[in-house]
Amino acid sequence: MTLCAMLFAFCLPVQAQQPKKVFRIGYLGSLDPARESARAEAIRLALRELGYIEGQNIATEYRYAEGKRDRYGELAAELVRLKVDLIVAPGGDPVIRAAKNATKTIPIVMAVGGIDPVVAGLVESLASPGGNVTGITNLARELGGKRLELLKEAVPKVVRIAVVYEPANTNTVREVKELLPVAAGPLKLTIQPWEIRTADGFDRVFAAMGKERPDALYAPGSGALMITNQKRIIDFTLKGRLPSVWGNSTDVDAGGLMSYGADLADS
Repeated sequence: MTLCAMLFAFCLPVQAQQPKKVFRIGYLGSLDPARESARAEAIRLALRELGYIEGQNIATEYRYAEGKRDRYGELAAELVRLKVDLIVAPGGDPVIRAAKNATKTIPIVMAVGGIDPVVAGLVESLASPGGNVTGITNLARELGGKRLELLKEAVPKVVRIAVVYEPANTNTVREVKELLPVAAGPLKLTIQPWEIRTADGFDRVFAAMGKERPDALYAPGSGALMITNQKRIIDFTLKGRLPSVWGNSTDVDAGGLMSYGADLADS
């Protein structure tokens, strides 16, 4: 008994010194560090509350595409080469798809607003995602009708709604072409879609829109192009005294009139 007790006593310090596994998290951001900071910080704090502390038992590899779609693939591949334990993809459909194309085994956690992952083909179903993609989405596209309703309630004279959107974002196209027109009918609103494909296209679209003189502007707000040019859109609405409705409260903080949607940082 004494020998066993002594052996046990000697084993305790050895066990205590065993290093804990440090999990490596890959963060694949579609924007730049400044624009991603609120979301990245929310994730860091939430992990800390669960006992996962940066530098102790987790290490995060941050990669930012800075609004350049053509970088998603290379950055996702870089995280895979680093052998991260999971990839957090807080951007939209293209970011998640890039991660999914880069690996079929590393878990991918989507933390996004506005896409239906089933329709996008990212998961098999919400109940049983299958594959290596999981996470959350707030299905923000389906809130478009409510946004129009609230805008009409706030500004009753509104009739013609200009919608600026990025056609490369398939979920936004569905919102603009299918969901918004259906919701606009009962409200006696007319939707005027305006495609913007590149950063150089904003001035041209704004000039043409000025001649059409819409009553308000609806900004889906998703897609790197729209997000990185948020200030240009808001400046245009303020200069033209156009009431605008958005999907995120950060757009209101930047000067938009109103928003309706989930808090992305909390999500």
